[in-house]
Amino acid sequence: MILTEYLLYISDTIGRNRKEISIRGQITGLNEVIWALKALTLTDLTTLAGDDTNANVVRLCHRAVYPFPPHLLANSIDPALHKIIHTGAVCVYPARVADARKTFERLGVYSEIPIAAVATGFPTGQYSIKTRLDEITFAIESGATEIDIVINRQLALTEQWQALYNEVCEMRRTCGEKAKMKTILAIGELGTMENVYKASMVCMMAGADFIKTSTGKESVNATIPVGLAMIWAILEFKRRTAQIVGLKPAGGVKTVREAIAWMTLVKRNFGHGMVTAITVSLWSFWFIR
Repeated sequence: MILTEYLLYISDTIGRNRKEISIRGQITGLNEVIWALKALTLTDLTTLAGDDTNANVVRLCHRAVYPFPPHLLANSIDPALHKIIHTGAVCVYPARVADARKTFERLGVYSEIPIAAVATGFPTGQYSIKTRLDEITFAIESGATEIDIVINRQLALTEQWQALYNEVCEMRRTCGEKAKMKTILAIGELGTMENVYKASMVCMMAGADFIKTSTGKESVNATIPVGLAMIWAILEFKRRTAQIVGLKPAGGVKTVREAIAWMTLVKRNFGHGMVTAITVSLWSFWFIR
């Protein structure tokens, strides 16, 4: 199916997906608690503020490891599950990665909870390629195990797809095997759904482990229609390569109901056989503290 047909299919199915998501949004009671706990384990707990300090990051890391007061869990859940009820990762600027690493080492969880660092001139990507690659290296040397790169949007807007591919390939090589690479598309600044689809494909071809909607700082962030475009790019990439790339909605996901909507979207489009691989291993939400 050619690109235009994919985009038309996406438009036609948005209504059907929204209807099912609306139904799923009516989940209540104990079932909603279970969905909420699942969403928690998929969350990147994030601080990306200009006034971030060591103290802020220490608090963030403690909150990631202990999202609930121990007394609330004591009589309500199997004690064996206490250690796995934590956020999927923490996300900070490269300069704060060392703070997160020291905190996790002190808590004995450095090997269990990933430290993600935004890099490559976040959030704009408007820096020289050397500067952006150096930032990746610095973050990894400081202890980051996931790197959130941002693409240079002007390359997509001017249809310089080969140049975009080359840049992302260089970033992939710099990450190497030491860190997973999540590629932020900044969909709110790409102009068209076609650009979102093409940018998704280019970044996956260049080696992205995840494609991510937004920096969280654009005027438009994660939306269901864009999520569908990215999902169909992931499915087409899988069909052609047999590789699964993760999806990360970022920005705008602030409530349990919104998290459930995205989880439902993945389940609806990937099916029962793939939903675990996508949601557990390769898919996270973004929440601003």
